[in-house]
Amino acid sequence: MEPVFILVPGMFTDAHVWEGTARRLTAAGAQVRAVTLAGPGRPRAGDGPEPDAGAHAEAEAEADLETHIEEVCAAIDAVTGAPGGTGGTGIVLVGHDYGVHPVLGAADRRAERVARIVCVDAGLPQDGVPPLAAVPDQSVRALPAEEAAAGTTAGVLPPPGREEWTRWGSTAGVSEEALDRLTARAAPQPLGTLLRPLRLSGAVAAVPTTGVLCTANGVGIDMVQRLVDLGDPALRALTGPGVTFFELPTGHWPMLSCPEDLAGVLLRAAAGEGHRLTPPGASGTPAHLHPFPLPVPELPRERRGNVDFYFPRPGGTKGVKGAEGVDGPRPAVVFVHGGPVPAGAEPSPRDWPVLAGHARYAAGQGAVGVTVEHRLHDVADYPRAAGDVAAAVDLVRADPRVDGDRIALWFFSGGGPLLADWLAKPPAWLRCLAAAYPVLAPLPNWGMSADSRFHPVRALADAGHAPPPLVLLRVGLESPEIAATVSGFLAAAGEREAEVRVVDVPHGHHGGGPGDPEEEWRGAVREAVRAVLDRLDA
Repeated sequence: MEPVFILVPGMFTDAHVWEGTARRLTAAGAQVRAVTLAGPGRPRAGDGPEPDAGAHAEAEAEADLETHIEEVCAAIDAVTGAPGGTGGTGIVLVGHDYGVHPVLGAADRRAERVARIVCVDAGLPQDGVPPLAAVPDQSVRALPAEEAAAGTTAGVLPPPGREEWTRWGSTAGVSEEALDRLTARAAPQPLGTLLRPLRLSGAVAAVPTTGVLCTANGVGIDMVQRLVDLGDPALRALTGPGVTFFELPTGHWPMLSCPEDLAGVLLRAAAGEGHRLTPPGASGTPAHLHPFPLPVPELPRERRGNVDFYFPRPGGTKGVKGAEGVDGPRPAVVFVHGGPVPAGAEPSPRDWPVLAGHARYAAGQGAVGVTVEHRLHDVADYPRAAGDVAAAVDLVRADPRVDGDRIALWFFSGGGPLLADWLAKPPAWLRCLAAAYPVLAPLPNWGMSADSRFHPVRALADAGHAPPPLVLLRVGLESPEIAATVSGFLAAAGEREAEVRVVDVPHGHHGGGPGDPEEEWRGAVREAVRAVLDRLDA
């Protein structure tokens, strides 16, 4: 049976956005129906390319998620017959962006008629969660809480201007002409479509699902596997036998940037192809639980709230200048984990070998090693995480065993954006900032505004003073999206003539992994810690 693709657009867009992909699918022998969801300023059935067969409701601002689910159900019924009929089951429901919510809702009600769901650069929504939670633009996610709680349906969200689309996703690969058309045809999004929670019976869990990840928008298969490995129960379903993934090296609108490639992926998805994720631990030790590469002393841990202290043995070591035989206050290196990390992840970040190992190693060199656990569970949590880190640093500096005037902060991975506050207003006691395989600017799918507070590249460029000395541990096999933020940071540092010590792991991956060369990591970590301690001694 040839597949029937029902294509559902995302926010602000209509069936027209699928035109190039629909043409290529049709040429391959598939049937295609593109749906325009109800909303003000959107064409009615018959006005756009490949329109649905009459399921489009009158465009009005009061349309909500339920309206859109019913429209997708009607498109399914137009292919297979009325609910309860005996129509075929070769339907592939494709949802882009917001469109995955009505797709999932319709598949839940017509599960026996849907062969596969395909999520194009969109997460898998959960029962009871409104689409607002998945909106990348964080200024929109900050809609008044009382409106969301009340499920208000009145009003609309204006479409982005031509220069504002990047707040909704990367426009990488989209031509200037296509971006002009996208802007010209954009229509307001009814607020009710974002505020009404998605309600699922559970029937949709039996429908095979494929995710198409657009890597230029910030997420690839490897990153999703790492998130699964962190143990988030909500992501465990992604390891099921009916779930596959594809990557496209493009931005958030692949139907505009590479319609032929997207059509090819959709056909392969319909055939059940694609990469499959593994459950946590099934393919070996997850990267964040790999052993620390250097030998460390067995030191007692002193836990105070969200902070763990590792103090040097009495008498000190040769690592810190003047520490030999000294038991007075010592300089401290505060290690801050990355993220987002699911709430309740086990083990918690401060028990990860990489974090505790760095702190123990620093203590073995004569400094106080400190790990901080913060509440970065979502990209919207950076302000809260920054507050957690600042409070932890105050706690560390207040300890009489710590020299409060000699502090270094070391950030890992997705904790990198937390550097921005310390670059913008570095206190005199901050002797060094360090970062290991960091994200140093918001990624495209984070939806942060251009003036976001958590943008280390801009914080460094705009600072009206000399930044603290910087130590950067960089991996040679970093993802292109993260590597671009590091390159931008180093360029800004060069313009500011900032002191930056770059330590490379030429064949290392983000966070390390079982196939990485151990000797490279050992040498790099040893060199980076030494560089930080040298700056504490300066």
